[in-house]
Amino acid sequence: MFETISTPWIVVCFILWFYFLLNSYKGQPKGLWVLALANTGERFGYYTMLAVFTLFLQANFGFSEGVTSTIFSTFLMLVYFLPLFGGMLADKFGYSKMVTIGIFIMFAGYVLLSLPLGKDTFAMIAMGGALLLVSLGTGLFKGNLQVMVGDLYNAPEFADKRDSGFSLFYMAINVGALFAPTAAIRIMEWAQNSLSVSEADSYHYAFGVAFASLIISILIYYIGMPAFKHVTTSVKKGAEKAQEAIVDTLSPAETKERIVCLCLVFAVVVFFWMAFHQNGLTLTFFARDYTATSSTGLQTMLFDVRNLLACIFIVYGLFGLFQTKGLNRIIAGVLVAAGVCFIIGMLPSDDTTVAVSAPIFQQFNACFVVMLTPVSIAIFAALAKIGKEPKAPVKIGLGMLVAAAAYLFMTLGSLGLPAPAYAADGTNLHMADASPNLLVNTYLILTFAELLLSPIGISFVTKVAPPKYKGMMMGGWFVSTALGNFLVQIPGLLWGIEPWIVWTVLMVICLIAALFIFSIIKKLNKVA
Repeated sequence: MFETISTPWIVVCFILWFYFLLNSYKGQPKGLWVLALANTGERFGYYTMLAVFTLFLQANFGFSEGVTSTIFSTFLMLVYFLPLFGGMLADKFGYSKMVTIGIFIMFAGYVLLSLPLGKDTFAMIAMGGALLLVSLGTGLFKGNLQVMVGDLYNAPEFADKRDSGFSLFYMAINVGALFAPTAAIRIMEWAQNSLSVSEADSYHYAFGVAFASLIISILIYYIGMPAFKHVTTSVKKGAEKAQEAIVDTLSPAETKERIVCLCLVFAVVVFFWMAFHQNGLTLTFFARDYTATSSTGLQTMLFDVRNLLACIFIVYGLFGLFQTKGLNRIIAGVLVAAGVCFIIGMLPSDDTTVAVSAPIFQQFNACFVVMLTPVSIAIFAALAKIGKEPKAPVKIGLGMLVAAAAYLFMTLGSLGLPAPAYAADGTNLHMADASPNLLVNTYLILTFAELLLSPIGISFVTKVAPPKYKGMMMGGWFVSTALGNFLVQIPGLLWGIEPWIVWTVLMVICLIAALFIFSIIKKLNKVA
């Protein structure tokens, strides 16, 4: 009985939760939520595609782990490298114009990727073209949208809310990523069961979700434009003069110092993304080859996204009970009660068993980002009140240490597991049934690292970048991400040895990067 009403229940709570967010963070500029929701739709499509992309390459084309790793990391590199040129174009022609063009180019790429063209050379060429379009569109869209978010905080009344604003922005776009793995798996199951398509062809239906979600992003962006119209820069003489006035307040030496500091941070970020984006590669390989393919009893609740949403509602509701008043406190209480009732209603029996698919683990990072954002904001707000909040470079260094701890956890959990093995036809053999909790907890630790580094790093760039070069510097942030994504393939190429060795390599890399940033922390804090 409860199962039949559970989805409508969670939808109503989701609407209440979003209304609660709008009322809880009234000090933020209105344009924040519009731009965040526009990005949410785009990220939902991107991560739906990414959740199954490496598995598609092997199922459809029969690529090895090495070839798959190279294609995957090259695509990620392009996605994050091209914002450098997107930023340069935006500095010249306007941010909003580049964002709009980018959306439509991405749309064309996802449409092409969703076409089931087979397994021959033409299909490979078409896939490559689709990936180039998605990369180019993202290059024009992603960085420039975030520059626009940063510009919302140039007004004096919003200046002290920049870090928290980017944390909220980051949380909102991860809502899209939260639903992506479930959407990919469900649409593939529907295609196989209802339309009788093969597994290899069913991936294209998951890719089709991506271009449909972009339509929603386009509508949100244009309908909500009045809320952020003042930062939709086109190149006008008045805007140019205002920008020049800001640039004149920085001496050439100060401009150089800021650029150097940003480049040093970019150098560290390379290695974070190399480690973090293993979620779509070696961590997915581990889920496929070493993690139990089914779950029983209470643990099954982890693999239903509705239960994760209920937990998110409870966390936000608890914060609201202590931090808000009036109607918002009432809504917070409703969210807590509804979330608890939902969890109780969904409790499984001891013999309940569900299948665990490798892509589903990618939902946990997004879930933890959304769930932990209010915790992160509250902690740093409390530290700020007593003058103890660490500056952005310190947070970034701590993020690298936490990432190292995540791979230490994976190393310890993988000790004793054999190297991967393969059947006569080259397909992977399932080597062990490690507890799914190993990967779930690793994603939790990596999320702590991400919240310390990614939204704070983006905020740092928008704050420190010389105004004349802010588009290019935001592009530089994405170039560092691109280089890290290109290096993602190195652990993938190592896949074939005992897995604990792969995780140890990643742990050591994160530790070295952390030591480097703490060695130059005084220089970075000077401009922060």
